[in-house]
Amino acid sequence: MSTADIKEVVREKYGQAALRVNSGGSSCCGATPSRCSDPITSNLYDPSQTQQIPEEALLASLGCGNPTALAKLDPGEVVLDLGSGGGIDVLLSARRVGPTGKAYGLDMTDEMLALANQNKRKAGIENVEFLKGEIEQIPLPDGSVDVIISNCVINLSADKDRVFREAFRVLKPGGRFAVSDVVTRGEMPDEIRKSVLLWVGCVAGALEEDEYRAKLVSAGFDKIEIEPTRIYRIEDAREFLSGQNIDVDAIAPQVDGKFMSAFVRAVKPQRKEACCRPTCCQ
Repeated sequence: MSTADIKEVVREKYGQAALRVNSGGSSCCGATPSRCSDPITSNLYDPSQTQQIPEEALLASLGCGNPTALAKLDPGEVVLDLGSGGGIDVLLSARRVGPTGKAYGLDMTDEMLALANQNKRKAGIENVEFLKGEIEQIPLPDGSVDVIISNCVINLSADKDRVFREAFRVLKPGGRFAVSDVVTRGEMPDEIRKSVLLWVGCVAGALEEDEYRAKLVSAGFDKIEIEPTRIYRIEDAREFLSGQNIDVDAIAPQVDGKFMSAFVRAVKPQRKEACCRPTCCQ
């Protein structure tokens, strides 16, 4: 698919997810929209977190991780969530940075933005702002954000290099990149990779972990860490893959354990101080 086609597929899927939540249903990014007890989206948030937010924010979560549990957030900081959906991670982050901080959510889907603002009003949290836009072109100034989080949305982008460059741009020097995302490990046949990723992440766009690291380096980041949080086994995807007329037992050795949710950390380096001494350039 072209970049435009991928964006339209993502926009449609996430718009439909928001509408299902508003009509009293729930949503997930796994095999079918109605089956949300899958190993990707289930049990990501503990009760101490879910009690802080409206139920609709949890039901609309399409993530594969919990970046708010793993990211370091301090009072007074500015946080940006890329692909904020129903707002769950934005609302949780806003509570952690407190009234002197701020949490932005960025999403391109009108239905999700409407749901997120509805959840903001229900939660009564003031230091939150939801922005309409694309993660490849963030509508914030250079050096305006302390921490970037995201919950399994970057894997959906068709231009990840641009996403990483934009993230680097809006972060302050010393700012942190702290996202959950779907990544793969090692090589496998393209058709198998695409089929499994359709199950894992709605759109088959996840990067191999070494490629993910290389793209972050290319964007300017350092101190990069990729920490697996959930490794998917072949049995997790058996029902979905069987429905795609794939011989699950035959592909198991090539797939088992090679797809995972991971927490990715990186840092935008501090600016180097200018040197005026004659020996500086020696």
